[in-house]
Amino acid sequence: MATLAQLSGVPAATIKHYLREGLLPQPGVRTSRNMAFYDPALVERIKTIKELQRKHFLPLKVIKGVLEGSAEDVDSETAAAIQRALTEMEPHDERTRAQLVASGMPAAQLDFFVGVGLVTPKGEDDDERFSGDDLTLLRTLGASRKAGITKEMLPPDIVENYVRAIRELVRTELEMFREGVVPRAGKNLPALTEAATKLSEQLVVLVRRKMLLPTLRQVVEEEQAKQRAKPPSVPPTRPKTKRRRTTD
Repeated sequence: MATLAQLSGVPAATIKHYLREGLLPQPGVRTSRNMAFYDPALVERIKTIKELQRKHFLPLKVIKGVLEGSAEDVDSETAAAIQRALTEMEPHDERTRAQLVASGMPAAQLDFFVGVGLVTPKGEDDDERFSGDDLTLLRTLGASRKAGITKEMLPPDIVENYVRAIRELVRTELEMFREGVVPRAGKNLPALTEAATKLSEQLVVLVRRKMLLPTLRQVVEEEQAKQRAKPPSVPPTRPKTKRRRTTD
C-alpha cells in the first residue's frame, strides 16, 4: 500500500477508500493482517480515478462505470427516475378507438398518428385504448379542428415536422443533463432527475412563449430582405414590326 501511494501520488487512505467502493480489486497476496501485495498495474488505475475526480468532478459510482467500460447502471437509474416523473405528470383517463372516432376524430388520422409512432395504443383492433399523454395529444389535435384550423391549413403529416424538431431538442437536453448533472449528482441522482424532468418541461414552454414574437419578426424581416434583394422585373418588350408602304 505504501508503494502504491508513493508511485500514484494518492494517499493510502484514499486508495483504501477506492478499495471499499469497489473501484480497485482486493490484494492478490496477503501475508498478514497488516501486509498485502497489490498488482503494479493498479498505479495507473489509481491515477485515472483521481484524474476523473479532479478534472471532471465525477462521483465514484460513475467513475466505476467508466472504468468498467459501461455506465448502464447510471443510465438505468436515470431512465427509471424519468419514468417516475412522467407517470406522475401524466393524466390517467382512457378512451377506446370507437369513443374517439365517435367524438369526431377521423379514423384515418388516428391510424396516421399511430403509424408515425406519435401515439401508442394499448390492445389491438377494436380493443385499442388510448390514455395518458397520448389521449391528451389526440384531444389537443381535435380541439384545433374544432377551433377552425382545417386539415388543409395544417395537414396531419405536419406533426412529423414537430416530431423531428422536438426530438433534436430532447436529444440536446439529455446530452446537457448527462454531461452536467449526472457526473455531479452522486446519491441525489434519482431526485435530481425527477426534478429536472418536471422543470425542463416548464422551461421549454416558457422559452417558446418568449421566442414566438421575436422569431416572427425575424422571419418577416428576412423575407422582406429577400424581396428587396431581388432584381426589379422588367416587362418583356414586343419586337418592332416594319410597316409596309402602300401605294395608291
